[in-house]
Amino acid sequence: MSGDGVVVLSGSIGQGHDSVARACAAALAPRPVEILDCMALLGRGGALLGTKGFEALLGVVPAYDAFHFSVLRRGGALAERLATSSSTRLEAALRADPAVEAADLVVSVFATGVRPLAALRGARPDLRAVVLCTDATAHRLWVEPGIDRYLVCSTMAEGTVRSYLPDADVAVIPPPVRPELFAAPPSAAAREALGLPAEAPTALLLGGAWGKGPLEALAEALVRDGVEVLAVSGRNARLHRRLVAAAARLAGPGARLHAFGHRDDMASLFAAADVVVTSPGQACHEARVVGRPLVVIDSVPGHGRENLLLELTKPATLTAAPTPTAVTAAVRRALAGAVGACAPWPVTSSEEWAACLLAALQARS
Repeated sequence: MSGDGVVVLSGSIGQGHDSVARACAAALAPRPVEILDCMALLGRGGALLGTKGFEALLGVVPAYDAFHFSVLRRGGALAERLATSSSTRLEAALRADPAVEAADLVVSVFATGVRPLAALRGARPDLRAVVLCTDATAHRLWVEPGIDRYLVCSTMAEGTVRSYLPDADVAVIPPPVRPELFAAPPSAAAREALGLPAEAPTALLLGGAWGKGPLEALAEALVRDGVEVLAVSGRNARLHRRLVAAAARLAGPGARLHAFGHRDDMASLFAAADVVVTSPGQACHEARVVGRPLVVIDSVPGHGRENLLLELTKPATLTAAPTPTAVTAAVRRALAGAVGACAPWPVTSSEEWAACLLAALQARS
């Protein structure tokens, strides 16, 4: 029997899904909320195969572009097989989970969780099934009949959901961001805390949780161009060691490279920067909350290219190929103020975003 609990289905590939899951959990409290990792529910072998396979495919740009645009976006027999390959095991795991049994609401923020959630909903009339997709577009695995409501973060994503399911119940909400970004310190205070020169042009360089892209080469080029660089390697320990070595090699008078590993609190780094250089993803939203212009690197194939195109429709955004020459030129232009100011973020606090989420969950289209 269901109760008043909530389950959020996430997936431990990168960090974006977990970030969205935590935002949902915080918004839905004080109801009891459990976050379940779909990859873990597949078992150790299934999780390892899925994670390593995805990472390997992502590293072969033409192959991943073909997979995303010709398989995931288009749908068809191969997409159907992918959707069903893990669905049976996940559905069984969800049925057996006490948190799911006690829930009256399950929210999937991970595409692999959508089909088993729809099947579970078919067997549980008491359960409300919701999908939250924060990508610029929803591919085929995000959409299944039987889901009560789809939450997306743009009208473009709304249109892609309805391309697969014309009668889908869809609502558009602002993207979730970590709560501390709304309370980012003033730029001067952030720079002082990090030991940065007060007036030096400063760029925050990001490559996501996996540290994707040629961050070491980009950081060195920007430093040689007179820019203080805050480079974050995420969970990529090998990249972090290289950035630390590069910082020592570039030490001396003039601009410097500052190497950071994984950080839970990114607010001070965003606040200290004049411009944020990043792959397309969650960091773009966080930079906009703090009001920083963006140079979005075209370094993530497939869904990354769609995310990048959506970012380019917004103010204070440039894009660049993942080369030192292109990124340095774009950063120089952003520092010169040629991209204009960021538009105000649609909500001013995590509490206001939570209110948007709750209203979208309760409303009917």
